[in-house]
Amino acid sequence: MSQKITELTAELVTPIVAEAGLELVDVEFQKEGKNWFLRVFIDSDKGIDIEECGLVSEKLSEKLDELDPIEQPYFLEVSSPGVERPLKKPEDVTKAIGKNVHMKLYESINGEKAFEGLLKDFDGETVTLEIKVKTAVRKVQFPYSKVASARLAVVF
Repeated sequence: MSQKITELTAELVTPIVAEAGLELVDVEFQKEGKNWFLRVFIDSDKGIDIEECGLVSEKLSEKLDELDPIEQPYFLEVSSPGVERPLKKPEDVTKAIGKNVHMKLYESINGEKAFEGLLKDFDGETVTLEIKVKTAVRKVQFPYSKVASARLAVVF
């Protein structure tokens, strides 16, 4: 059920976001405690402000009210994905070249399933990360098809 709701929401919000010159990053429909939340994450190269979130929320809310696809009461939230933005699509990974990322894999490579480091290259099939281990720097390469999840990583 939740997958159908997220797919329908993505379908409804994509033209709204595109018209505003923004990008749809992700849609989630989750139960937290006794409440349901429909979360839409949007972004742009220049970042997102509260007015843009409000505009998208208002227009999406109208569409959802028209169709009424969600049986239970829920809260609609439209926001920025934050500094540790998820990298959902290959295009997101390409845009992240030169930035620090955190990637988890479906299966381990040399005994490791999670990597954090500088994304050096991505050709659509192979990911190349530069990982720092204490004072040493090493390059790690793995197929993009093995990536279970990826996000930007903040380095302190």
